[in-house]
Amino acid sequence: MSESHDRYYLAPPSYWPIVGSAALFLMAVGFVMTLNHRGGGGAILSAGFVVFAIMLFGWFGTVIRESEGGLFNKQVDKSFRMGMSWFIFSEVMFFAAFFGALFYARVLSVPWLGTGDTMRELWPAFQATWPTSGPGGKPFTPMGAWGIPAINTLLLLTSGATVTWAHWGLLKNKRSQLILGLFLTVALGATFITLQAVEYHHAYTELGLTMGAGVYGATFFILTGFHGFHVTMGTIMLIVIMLRSMKGHFKPDHHFGFEAVAWYWHFVDVVWLLLFVFVYWL
Repeated sequence: MSESHDRYYLAPPSYWPIVGSAALFLMAVGFVMTLNHRGGGGAILSAGFVVFAIMLFGWFGTVIRESEGGLFNKQVDKSFRMGMSWFIFSEVMFFAAFFGALFYARVLSVPWLGTGDTMRELWPAFQATWPTSGPGGKPFTPMGAWGIPAINTLLLLTSGATVTWAHWGLLKNKRSQLILGLFLTVALGATFITLQAVEYHHAYTELGLTMGAGVYGATFFILTGFHGFHVTMGTIMLIVIMLRSMKGHFKPDHHFGFEAVAWYWHFVDVVWLLLFVFVYWL
């Protein structure tokens, strides 16, 4: 079936959804067993991750072969774009919930705790200012904005420029520019992840800033940790796109796989800017 065909491509029956369901079941069982200190929980959890990785490689590989084989028409391309758009929207809502929790704690809850005679009698030393670990919380030093966080901001902003430069190379059918731009983006993403690991080590060992540091510690690590996870996933996706580009995949008029990852990476950039301002700076 050619790309210009007017009928929607119907994929043949696939066993990959069953494999994915089995992987999620193993991961859930292993996670619960690990939490309850049951023997073999870690092994089952690891097996679930392995099966899940096999499912990802197999399923995405099938979709790639179908795309490169010219089986997808304009309607399929439109459905992919709608699916990726809704996925990114769900990610926006995911982070909106955590930013909302930060706003509630910082702007509403902490000032409320500073009012009333009862609170002053129970916790006379409590200061209703941000950052705080809450009444009776352990002392800590908040993470500053102008060290590693500022460097990571520069790295991600630069990576947004390099992935756009790579896209320009693809549109102009300049394969070397495409591959070099993707390589630079991957390198910047990997550097960001490495520096964030250094930052976390510094927070735990020298600043007393841990997940147990009250409401500030919880919001800090949830927001920055989930963002770091997204950067990790984005970097892995960029590596896949780079390897596909080296194999000659993608054309100037047919490359949504590249675009989808670029959309995701720009979303990660925007979230980090919000994190830098509201978690580190203000």
